[in-house]
Amino acid sequence: MSVNLKELSESLGLSQTTVSRGLNNYSDVSEATRKRIKDAAKRLNYRPNARAKGLATGKSRTIGHVIPSNTQHEMVNPIFGDFIAGASSVYARHGYNMLVSRVAQGSETEIYNDLISSGAVDGIVIQGPTEKDQRIEQLSSMGTPFAVHGRSSAITKPYPWVDVNNQRAFERATQLLISLGHRKIALLNGLEHLDFAVRRRNGFLKALGAQGIEADPDMLFSEEMTESYGYLRTKELLDRKDLPTAIVTSSLITALGVRRAIEDSGRRMGKDISVVTHDDMLSYLPNGGAEPVFTATRSAVSEAGERLAEMLIAEINGDEDQPSEVLLEAELVIGRSTGASET
Repeated sequence: MSVNLKELSESLGLSQTTVSRGLNNYSDVSEATRKRIKDAAKRLNYRPNARAKGLATGKSRTIGHVIPSNTQHEMVNPIFGDFIAGASSVYARHGYNMLVSRVAQGSETEIYNDLISSGAVDGIVIQGPTEKDQRIEQLSSMGTPFAVHGRSSAITKPYPWVDVNNQRAFERATQLLISLGHRKIALLNGLEHLDFAVRRRNGFLKALGAQGIEADPDMLFSEEMTESYGYLRTKELLDRKDLPTAIVTSSLITALGVRRAIEDSGRRMGKDISVVTHDDMLSYLPNGGAEPVFTATRSAVSEAGERLAEMLIAEINGDEDQPSEVLLEAELVIGRSTGASET
């Protein structure tokens, strides 16, 4: 249970104006009174009204997330959900609301103009950047505070971002499989017009090339990261005469489909076919218990959301102490889905 400004003021026997000015560190409120107000606010779980505070400061106290509809399952993807959970916890702590808009592909420019010109948001989060993302250039030219979840390789001008080291993660995953004797390795990647998927493919190919292994183009796939994608492509691979002995996937959700296809074929994951996946640290889709089911390159998506939200709010407030670029490293965890190649 939380209280509003009126209830907090009544509990202290002070006017709402005095309480508001004390909370915002105005010098005309004595230090002792400011401390009493802040102690009571903490004890009573006071939550500022973002709209009222926005009227006082000229800000909307709102962060905009604009999701293009070219990724059909984005809004129900647990990866997106964990990112939003992490970001929204920071927004709430700083008294910000969140506005999520899903728009037709190609309509982002129009919606950004509307959001900014109307003063509906103080900052914008870009998600799913492409290799040369026009949204970054547009928002940079408009002078609007923004931050990118991911990176855009072809844009060299500085901009704020939080990303995981996707290339290194997939290089390490592939190196592990090679060290186990695997040479026929398939890649079930995400959509490769997106920058993260390009980096993941590059890491995969770099690891193979370092060992003189030529990638089989018929074992490289790029689609939206769903369970059915993992199932259908793995089923296709296992129906071939020259089938892979290992598979690297871009998502735990895809890996679940890979596992289903392996088991439907009468084979055993980790014994007959090894699997390494990415992004297994999801709040409501755990990768087993004490011993992971899947060997995985693990990254906390909720942490990325938290770090990006802190970065964007600092940018809005003109705080230059916060970093403007954060690269998170994925942890390689060994599970039951990998084993030595028998061929």
